[in-house]
Amino acid sequence: MTALTEFLFPAPAHRSTGQILRWWESRRLPYNLMVGSAGVFSLVFVRLVSMLPPGASGLPFHMPWIPIAVFAGLANICYLLGPTVEVITEKLWGRQVLPVGPALFRMGLTFSVGLALLPTLLVLLAWVYRIVVAVV
Repeated sequence: MTALTEFLFPAPAHRSTGQILRWWESRRLPYNLMVGSAGVFSLVFVRLVSMLPPGASGLPFHMPWIPIAVFAGLANICYLLGPTVEVITEKLWGRQVLPVGPALFRMGLTFSVGLALLPTLLVLLAWVYRIVVAVV
């Protein structure tokens, strides 16, 4: 197994509440780095596309830092839902169900990175719209 495969698809194992919390916390920094990298990419992309003609003001787009900090904070608050749901699932069903943490982690990571990349799609569509309007 590669390190990435092991990271995203660990072997199922019965875990206590403490083990579940440690497992999730061991993945918080990589989660933040991946989501943060997607966010930085989005900021750079939005800034570059905002300077492209047609309709560019010549001034680069400046994103205020408060929404960025709010997004980062909310992403980490939502991250807490993963271990919470897994601990509740483990308490309710125990060994009757495989650990849900890895699946929850993958879904949350995918959603968070996608949300961080959403501005790139929106700005790209707006730029294409500006081109269409300028040509027509």
